[in-house]
Amino acid sequence: MIDLFPEALKELTTTLESLGIRYAVGGSLACSMHGVFRATDDADLIADIHPFHLPKLAAALGADWYAELPAMQSALTAGRAFNLIHMRSAFKFDIFPATTEFHAAQLDRAEMKRLRVEGASRCRVTTPEDILLAKLCWYRDGGQVSDRQWNDIVGLLTTTTSVDSAYLGHWAGRLGVASLLEKAQSDARLDESL
Repeated sequence: MIDLFPEALKELTTTLESLGIRYAVGGSLACSMHGVFRATDDADLIADIHPFHLPKLAAALGADWYAELPAMQSALTAGRAFNLIHMRSAFKFDIFPATTEFHAAQLDRAEMKRLRVEGASRCRVTTPEDILLAKLCWYRDGGQVSDRQWNDIVGLLTTTTSVDSAYLGHWAGRLGVASLLEKAQSDARLDESL
């Protein structure tokens, strides 16, 4: 399955670009890109996607993809993610609609990078600061119980050589995760001293 992932990702990102849909790879793939490798069975993308894009996206992906238009429309109307599945690999892509100012900032700051996956082509990937902030939000929203998310957060802080501290502080405050960021920074300093 993973051998077909680069092909599936390229098909999807090329299609999004051809339709003028801004996107950025996030989640575990972005986290791995910035230093904390973790195997994953799906890929998360943020996309500036609107209802008029959906029929075009489903048609452009074609029969090689599971792209159920009514499910996509329902999810988008509710402001939730929807799934696209590459049929030959069964690899799942979760498309998160950009609905907030923070999503817009992530899209604006995304960089063209080659993911740390053999055979992957360049695509837009969220910055270390943005994936860190997103993971802090997911950790908080999940009840602050996910060791996997927390390890990703601390790992990002430990392995990333430089971050835009002003940007992190600004958005951590706006997103309500400033205290979690401070705790993660403290845990990262402890990890580095071991």
